[in-house]
Amino acid sequence: MTFRNLRDFLQDLSDHAELRVVNGADWNIEIGALAEQLVQRRDSPTVICDNIPGYPQGYRVLINALNTPRQMAVALNFSEEIRTKRQLLEVWRKYYGHHQPVPPKWVRSAPVMEQVDREGQVDLYKFPTPKWHEKDGGRYIGTGDLVIQKDPETGAINVGTYRVQIQGNDLVTVWPIAGKDGYIIREKYFARGEPCPVVVSVGHAPDLFLAASSTFPYNMPEFDLVGGLRGEPVEIIAGELTGLPIPAEAELVLEGEWLPPGELMVKEGPFGEWPGYYASGETDEPAVRVSRVYYRSDPIILGMPPVRPPSYLQYEVQWAARIWDELQTSGIPGIVAVNMLPAGGLRFWSVVAIRQLYAGHAKQVGRIVASSRTGGFMGRFTVVVEEDVDIFNTDEVLWAMATRCDPAEDIEILKGCWSSALDSLISPERRQRDDFTNSRAIIDATRPFVWRNQFPQVSASSPEWKEKVLAKWNDLFQ
Repeated sequence: MTFRNLRDFLQDLSDHAELRVVNGADWNIEIGALAEQLVQRRDSPTVICDNIPGYPQGYRVLINALNTPRQMAVALNFSEEIRTKRQLLEVWRKYYGHHQPVPPKWVRSAPVMEQVDREGQVDLYKFPTPKWHEKDGGRYIGTGDLVIQKDPETGAINVGTYRVQIQGNDLVTVWPIAGKDGYIIREKYFARGEPCPVVVSVGHAPDLFLAASSTFPYNMPEFDLVGGLRGEPVEIIAGELTGLPIPAEAELVLEGEWLPPGELMVKEGPFGEWPGYYASGETDEPAVRVSRVYYRSDPIILGMPPVRPPSYLQYEVQWAARIWDELQTSGIPGIVAVNMLPAGGLRFWSVVAIRQLYAGHAKQVGRIVASSRTGGFMGRFTVVVEEDVDIFNTDEVLWAMATRCDPAEDIEILKGCWSSALDSLISPERRQRDDFTNSRAIIDATRPFVWRNQFPQVSASSPEWKEKVLAKWNDLFQ
């Protein structure tokens, strides 16, 4: 089944007893605190919050979506039966790496246009936007959003995910990190002294969010990618103000202009981000003036608030898949698997399993990960192990580090690497001079290549014996 909108996806979750309705949760911190507890327990249900105090019934907020392998597989229209993170990662790579892009289809009418608020009518506070964390500087309507822009030089449409804070009835701030596609496009308009047209969708089909929050090459259009995964075009409708494409079956969409610096600057943040800190603080940011709001009569906000790790499964899978592809593109042989450790802050711990083929192989792999487009952003540790280590088991990774890594010989430090204001280890002095760089540790936790055949043998049971006893006494492991 192809899910063209969020409601079809929620119906599937309901049919599989994976969806719960919570009535009466308050937008002020309560929904956010609930989301945090749900996200950090991977076996917890997806929840839709309704009857939020102060808002009409039907104005809803969805939390803890896309946090199990099955949910992600269903959202992406994968046909395989998927139950584990590793299965999901491998199938995700296969689908998006070999799909045929399908361009979107423009339509003249759409469900998202059921209600339209124009200049003088726009009131963003009419929607139950949560204050997600206790010390946040305000209410963030965009956490699981699509930020849609058009490159003024190439005409290419880019869809990304960046945090969006309500700043007034018709004002928001969008906060892209320097170097990200949304930031680059915005700066092109600002360099011309022009406002940047922008559309922000805050409720939509989950496959659109998965594409927007992934790190694909700049020339890979997200709508085309999703169309290829669906096997049919994504229907889009032109925004009245900017002409930018809007998903036809979206729930709630803002349209406006990002005003050039100096025209209207507002305080953005602080916001509790994915590393688990308020590292970026409060900054002056150019505002987006919202001149149109399009929405269904009973809209759903897709809430994907960052939480202190462990966080969302989807990010671990998306980023690990991209690093795996970037390693393969580099031509390095022997790559067996890639993973992001869940307790490591999503990006901070990359782990690669290799079939060790030559001296220096492990360090070569580690350096490429630390310098790749995906692994090169805000990484901290890259661990390389051999294929006998289950990299989806954190205990086994730590065991390999403890028994196969000599710190004096096997840890390499890279300096001056790409980081951001979200990095908790960047000092106040460096922040003042916009020095958002960090260092990386490449940890070689493989057997020393030159004497690997003399390395002590592992004492654990063989796979055959494990399978035999698990099958014979299966009731002990239920």
